[in-house]
Amino acid sequence: MSANKTQPTPIDPVEFLNGVEPAQRCSDGLTLLEVFNRVTGLKPKMWGASMIGYGRYRYAYKSGRKGEYFLTGFSPRKQNLSVYIMPGYQWGNMQDHLARLGKHKLGKSCLYINTLSDIDMAVLANIVREGLDYMYAHYQTASE
Repeated sequence: MSANKTQPTPIDPVEFLNGVEPAQRCSDGLTLLEVFNRVTGLKPKMWGASMIGYGRYRYAYKSGRKGEYFLTGFSPRKQNLSVYIMPGYQWGNMQDHLARLGKHKLGKSCLYINTLSDIDMAVLANIVREGLDYMYAHYQTASE
């Protein structure tokens, strides 16, 4: 069984974010760090070279593959901000939240945002909180 390619690293998330360009992406990343810190109550950790994750969960696929990944997180990518809501968006109030969020695009577990000025930050906080609550209720989790 192969390990996940994306693993936690010792890089400091604040140092990473301070090096992000352009300046607006850096600023948005630092704002997301504050929001995620407040909403999750967990310590941020770098996963790979560019993702900031919170907590951990264990998963097991029907194929037998098992692993660990972060519960929720984000990345200030060049093209957009990527917000990771691990259970996805097909449950609970997620569709209502997304309708009120503002300008965004969706992937399976990713929310793509051009800039934070495009969205309602209170709605984003609700999405993160409800995604985290779902993960706590359905998976074996850890705060590190």
